[in-house]
Amino acid sequence: MKISEWPEGDRPRERLRTHGPRSLSDAELLAVLIGSGTRGRDAVSMGREMIASAGSLARLMQTMPHSQATPGIGPAKAARIAAALEIARRVINGGVADRTFLRDPAASATYLRSRLVHLPYEVFACLFLDNRHRVLAFEELFRGTVDAAAVYPREVVRACLAHNASAVIFAHNHPSGVAEPSQADIAITHALSRALELVGVRVLDHLVIGEGEPVSMALRGLL
Repeated sequence: MKISEWPEGDRPRERLRTHGPRSLSDAELLAVLIGSGTRGRDAVSMGREMIASAGSLARLMQTMPHSQATPGIGPAKAARIAAALEIARRVINGGVADRTFLRDPAASATYLRSRLVHLPYEVFACLFLDNRHRVLAFEELFRGTVDAAAVYPREVVRACLAHNASAVIFAHNHPSGVAEPSQADIAITHALSRALELVGVRVLDHLVIGEGEPVSMALRGLL
């Protein structure tokens, strides 16, 4: 049955208008972007299939628009979905980056998760702050797994001095989705903290980004 033949109260677009986007499931939100279904399937079913194929909505963000594993999702629909996801990321990035202060780990985690969670490769990044914890800059410093890629303390020190940072928050993502710090993560954090201490830069936290809530090493007592 086509969505247009559903009872009006069950149609995603009508429910969005009446109750707002938060009333819709992930699949229903995708259905609004997909528009009409195809090949005898409605858009909600196609949205469910896309999420199931990717493993989660976060994983879908990593693969769009390159993946077209769902029959009926051609280049135009894939591009529309990818554009919507990118708009969402940029709104989140801009909204948090425009805040004057990052006062707590939750604010930092929101910003850094939005920057890193969708990436299919591992990135080691740094959020540079002044002495009042105002955001100066965000920079991806290294790519590759923390224990395999070269994470050079001297390069981190150089970046902190270039931004005139008084404090930093490190973050890296785990594309596997498991946001648990490894021994290598802990070791490089300690090495960087020692190097930055020599130039008067404080390491406030190191966040590991996965599919769920980011893990704060500071809250875990691992710094």
